[in-house]
Order: sequence, then C-alpha cells, then structure tokens
Amino acid sequence: MKFSYNWIRELVPSLDTPARQLERLITMRTAECEGIEETGGLLGQAVAARIVSVEPIPGSHNVKAGIQTGRYGDRVVVCGAPNCRAGMLGVYVPLGKKVINGVESDGMLASGAELGVNRDSAGIIELTGELVGCTPDNIVEIDNKSITHRPDLWGHYGMAREVAAILRQPLRDPVQPSLIPTEPAPIQVAIEDLDLCPRYSALVFDNVIVQPSPLWLQYRLTAIGLNPKNNIVDMTNFIMSELAQPMHAFDRDLLHGDTIFIRRAHEGEYFLALNEQDFTLHASNLVIADAKSAVALAGVIGGMDSAIAAGTTRIVLESACFNASSVRRTSSALKLRTDASMRFEKSQDPANTVRGLARAVELLQELSPGIRLVGGLADQRKPVPPPAPILLPLDWLARKLGKDVGPGEVRDILQRLAFGVSEHGPQAFSVTVPSWRATKDVSVKDDLVEEVGRMIGYDSIAPQPPSVLTTVPPANAERAFHAHVRAMFADQGFTEVYNYSFVAEADARAFGMEPAEHVTVANPIAPNQSLLRMSLLPELRSNVLENSKHFDAFRIFEIGREIHKQPQGLPCEIPHLAAAIYSKDGDGAAGLFEMKRTAGCLMPGAETRPCTARPYEHPVRAAEIHWQGVVAGRLFELHPSLAEGRTAMLDLDLAVVQAAAPKELRYTPIRRYPSSAFDLSVVARERELVGDLRDALAALAGPLLESIVYQRQYAGPPLAEGTKSVSFRLTLGSPERTLSSEEVAEVRACLIDGMRARGYDLRL
Repeated sequence: MKFSYNWIRELVPSLDTPARQLERLITMRTAECEGIEETGGLLGQAVAARIVSVEPIPGSHNVKAGIQTGRYGDRVVVCGAPNCRAGMLGVYVPLGKKVINGVESDGMLASGAELGVNRDSAGIIELTGELVGCTPDNIVEIDNKSITHRPDLWGHYGMAREVAAILRQPLRDPVQPSLIPTEPAPIQVAIEDLDLCPRYSALVFDNVIVQPSPLWLQYRLTAIGLNPKNNIVDMTNFIMSELAQPMHAFDRDLLHGDTIFIRRAHEGEYFLALNEQDFTLHASNLVIADAKSAVALAGVIGGMDSAIAAGTTRIVLESACFNASSVRRTSSALKLRTDASMRFEKSQDPANTVRGLARAVELLQELSPGIRLVGGLADQRKPVPPPAPILLPLDWLARKLGKDVGPGEVRDILQRLAFGVSEHGPQAFSVTVPSWRATKDVSVKDDLVEEVGRMIGYDSIAPQPPSVLTTVPPANAERAFHAHVRAMFADQGFTEVYNYSFVAEADARAFGMEPAEHVTVANPIAPNQSLLRMSLLPELRSNVLENSKHFDAFRIFEIGREIHKQPQGLPCEIPHLAAAIYSKDGDGAAGLFEMKRTAGCLMPGAETRPCTARPYEHPVRAAEIHWQGVVAGRLFELHPSLAEGRTAMLDLDLAVVQAAAPKELRYTPIRRYPSSAFDLSVVARERELVGDLRDALAALAGPLLESIVYQRQYAGPPLAEGTKSVSFRLTLGSPERTLSSEEVAEVRACLIDGMRARGYDLRL
C-alpha cells in the first residue's frame, strides 16, 4: 500500500516532519513501512511554456522549438514529440544545454511519463493553463500484512488520522456531509440479504462530460501506483485511496429499470467484467444487477455492459459495504483480485458509504463542470447497534504494559485516536469505539492496551521478564521412560519417524486387521485415513516403502499409541515402539540379529523364542521377546509380499517393558579373585533352540558359574545331517577364593555327564 506524503500533508495541514522521519514514526507507532521513494523530481523546476515557433531539423525527425517561459525567459529546445507545434502550451524543464542534431538545446519539453505525472510517453504534455497541484512528492510504502486488520488504514485519511495523533496535530476532514441532498431518490435499492450487503448507497448524476482528468489528479493516482483512465473512473479511485471506500460508476442509460438489485448470482449466470474476462457465476457469488442481468460483481469488479464510455452523459454512482468473507470467496474462486476487493476483504465501515458519495459530489463539480445531481440519496442499510463501551481499568492497563501511564495521558491518547473516553469510577475509563475501528479490530480492553502502548512507544517500556512464580511439574515416569527409549534407539543409529494416528482400510487389511475392529474417524482429513490405528506397523511399513526408493539400507523407529476399541467408553491407548531395519540385499539374517541386539540394549537379558508367524510376518522368521517373565513384544522379518528387500521389524509394548524394568540397580563389587573359563560345544538337533541349551548348561554348572556366553554354531561334516554344534564359553569363579583346577575340572565333567545324560553329544 502506497501513501503520498503530499496527500497526508493536505489532511494534516500543520505537518512539517520530514518524510523520512515520518516514515520511521509510522513504523514504530502504526504499521511497518517498507521504504520511501521520491517521485516527480523534475516538477520542482518545471514551468508552463508557450511554443512560439517550430522549425524542422534537416536529416532528423526532431524539430527546433522556440519557447517562452515566465521564470526562465525565452529558450530554444530540440524536441522529438510528434505533437510539438507552434501555439501549444507545454511543460519546460531546465536540464542544461546539450547539442542534438547540430542544434544547441537548452533544456527540454517534457512528457507526462518523464515528469511522473502519468504514463503517457507518446508526446509532450499539452496544458490548458498553469501547471498546478504537481510538486515533487515522497511515496511511503506500507507492508500490507501490517494493516490487514485496519480497514481505515487502506486510505490516506485513515493514515493521516494516525499521523495527526502521533504528532499531536489537528486533522482536516475532506468530506462535507451537507452536500448529500435530502430529496427523494430517482432510483431504488433492493438488497436480498443484508448480512451479505449491510449497506448500499447511490446517487444519480446527469449532464456528465467524460474526459481526461486534470494533471493534478493523474499525478496523484500515478504516484501511488494507479493508472489514470478518465475523470469519472479516476474520481472513484481517488476516493478509494483517500477514504478507503471503493466506489463504482454505471452508465445510467445502459441500466434496465429504476431499481438496483443486490442479490446472489443465478447458477450459471454469465458475466462480462471490465477487464474483458467472462465468468460463469455460482450462487455463492454476490452481484449488483439491474432488471435484466448482473452488472457488477459485488466488491470485486464492474461489468462491461454498463461501463463508462466517452459518450456517457448520465451515471449512477454506487458506494456500498459488502460482507468481507463473501467478497473474499468470490475473489478467490474467480482468481480475480482488485484494489476494491482487497479493501472489502478487511471489513469496511458501513458509515463510510455516504461519506464517499459526499466527497464525490464535491470532486465532480471540478472534474466535470456543469454536472448536475438528480434527486437525493438512494440508501438501504442493515441497522447496526453501536458497539458496547469497553471498561478499561488503569491499574490493569499498567500491569499489562509494564509501565505506569497517567490517566490524563491515557485519555489524551485515546481521544487523539477518536475514541470516546469517560470516567467509570476511580481509576477506570469507559471507552467507546469509533465505527471505523469496530469492524473486527477493537472489541476488548486488550486492544486498547495496544493503542496506548504503540502511541507512547514500545521502546519507552523497559524490558522486564514476567514475575510469575513457577513450580516444577510432577515427574512423569512414562514420559521419562519414552525419552530414554528414544535416546537409546537414536544412539543405535535409528532415525525417528512421526506418523498420523490414522490408517487406511487397505493397510489395516494387509496386516490382518479388520476395519470394523478399528475406531472410525467421523471426519477424516483424507479418504485413506479413516481409521484410528491399532498398530504402528502399517504406517512404519509405508515409511519403509517410501525410503527404499532412495536408500539401499536404513533403520527407523516410531514411538506412538495403539488405539483399541472397547465395548463401552473411550478407546484404550497403549504406548508401543515399532522399529525397522531395511536392507535391499542379503538374506536378512544380519538385520534380525542386529534388531535382537538393539532390543537387548533396552532389555538386558531378553530372550527371543520362535512362535507362530502372523500373516504379515515371514513364515519362519518370527519370535516373541521374553523379558523378566513377560512377553514384551515381537521380533520378525516382514513378509516378502509386503515389501521388496529384507525388513527386520521390532514391535514392543512399552507399557509392559516399563512395568517389567527393574526399579532399582544393585551394586555388585568387582571380584577379588580370578575366574576360570573354558569352552564347550554341544551337538544338538538342527532346529533346537540355543537358549534351551544355554539354560541346560547353566542349570548343571551350579553356583560357581559366573557367566555363559554363546560363541558360535556349526553344521556340516563331520557332523551328521540334521545336527549342529553350538559352542558356549563358561566362566567359573568364587567371591571367596581362587578356584583350583580340580574344582574347575569337576564342574566341567559334571556338565559333560549331565548333557550326555540328556541325550546330547559333546565335541571335546
């Protein structure tokens, strides 16, 4: 949003603060400025000049022009404009002497584009009188996001009100409400839904002359980024930029009937916009219509069928207030964003419609001499009760701000911003909100804190941390345990993933779970996320499938909750850990053993015992994990039909693991006496469990056994087919003495005899 310094100065007549200093004040007190740009620099030296003679320059399209200026006297310039002719009045700028085509040119005759007055570069400016209302200006650009809640700041008058409040200077209101006549209106207004259009006002003019706008108006609009068109359209853009009130003019002779309808579009209704785009409308679009068809998209753009043209002699000038959400929906649906729609989307003040028309009456007298106002105001509105006063306790205000502000200063600040302030008991004000701040901007006392704070300057408030007493929250054992599990798996090289608590029906069925067993989501965020998950595995498998497209090997894990439907009451939520180790190549055995080792880091001494595979598990690579006498989870390889490559997976019930974990650690002193170790290799059946063999040896070894560790296993010659040799290292010791070789030999012999008695052979 661009603001003209000169324009603001017209509304704040006492303003003498330099533009760049004012820019900083606006940034600190009102809205963030993005920069300042000088425009019309040549206008400071430009003067009107009469062309008295024009001579062709041989061999060139340029001409030698003799001119008369009041300030600079007679000059000779070289000009290449096609409209340069004797007798015309142009604009001269003294830029120094320069030889062009062998002729000395003293300055130049300027075009509108060169002066910054408009975008016309086809020829030099043709004046009808003196060059008035065009002086160098500074354009302050405001970040739109910082004023999105301030519809009043989308016009120069609103910004001027802020400047006047900041600098404690008087504000000039450019509007004369008395210019609105009280006679009956020549047209009628019919609003179908007052919630979509809280107010619609219109005036009718005849004896209109459509012509180019005077240079001051072209310059004013060009400086803030608008494109001048003609006096009528430029007038509406001027008022929009001054009062933040969008307006539109219809050619009265092109309207059918004497009633303007504000209604929803008919489904499939055709509309041709001013930008020559045609649209097929939906019933959600609000339109302005005559007795025949839609003539404008409410709050967005006018239509070609009623557009102002050079031959227009009668106009209907509308000034309305539309529902912000309705305008936004229409603008977004049609992908059509205009200066008007951007303002209506901010919730305009309904009281501003008649002010805009009053301003138009004054401007049109100058822009279209002889214009005549026909009848009075056509106006329909929704009764809007005034906003309730806001109680503002001053001690509360001081606590919120972190600074004591005297009652007199608070009153002065709010009144300068046009709030009504009255006493409400000791140390409290009753504050009434002006209509232009009551449209979704200021509604509670916290909003008033911001008004006072920004006007005294936030930099005047000493930073101070809040003096809020804090207490240590009670310990959460589950959270601490999950953090420990998370850290442990991360230390083992796993990457944590986060998935939604939803699962698709197809994924649930792939893991043998019926959708009917799940809790169903009433309003799913996506069609494939309609069930609350009963297991973390389906989504972890999706993570594996996605990552396998980019990596040949990886390891991931997730901590989350399984959600199980209950016959009555709320679902049961069980914390689980699911982990996966993926490898594109190999037979998968390494991944399973690595996952088993990782599980052992969390549950020291945990055992894996083969079990019947579930549908999603490899038929011969599935096991339960036993720890501290309970089943803590499962270790398995994902079924080959569910993923390419090899995926070892771990699924742990963290509630069981946490409950089974030892609650205290006991210190065991280092043994003072040396221990003795030896290896034994037991020949067993090929499918016999190593854990069963280890347990049998441990039972036979007796109290002197310190540890028994699996070493390796072997199958092949000279062993019989269907058998294997399993090697263990046994360590014996005593806390009281060093064992003799005879004692070690006795335990070893007991182990050999005991295993042979159980039907096992040993390799000695």
